[in-house]
Amino acid sequence: CPIARTTDLIGDWWTPLVLRELFAGRRRFDAIQESLKIPRAVLAARLERLVTEAMVTKVEYEQHPPRYEYRLTQKGREFWSVLAAMWRWGEDWLWDDDGPQVVLKERETGRVVRPLVVDEATGQPIDVRTLRMGRPPKA
Repeated sequence: CPIARTTDLIGDWWTPLVLRELFAGRRRFDAIQESLKIPRAVLAARLERLVTEAMVTKVEYEQHPPRYEYRLTQKGREFWSVLAAMWRWGEDWLWDDDGPQVVLKERETGRVVRPLVVDEATGQPIDVRTLRMGRPPKA
């Protein structure tokens, strides 16, 4: 099941937050650790898993001592839509009237963006009431 496999990868508290930091432009271990206040051993384990899963690549930027930064791969960058869907749901359902203290904004205009999951073929928002699960078509 795609949901089970994805949950296995990101199903803890820290992994989506580590990915959020990478999307925010933090690439270095210390910057991520400082921003999240995450234990160093936990961060190292989460980054190692993301590298193993080819969502992040580890790139040396200093040799003595060895220092690395972490960059999202295409697979990692494509995870943004999952985080954006989580963002939208959390924004809609986990705040009182004040709303969250952070919003997504379009880089050029500053316009607030509210993510929406759509069907790739039609561009229409997906609605669980119109969907069902089934086997893929035979090739």
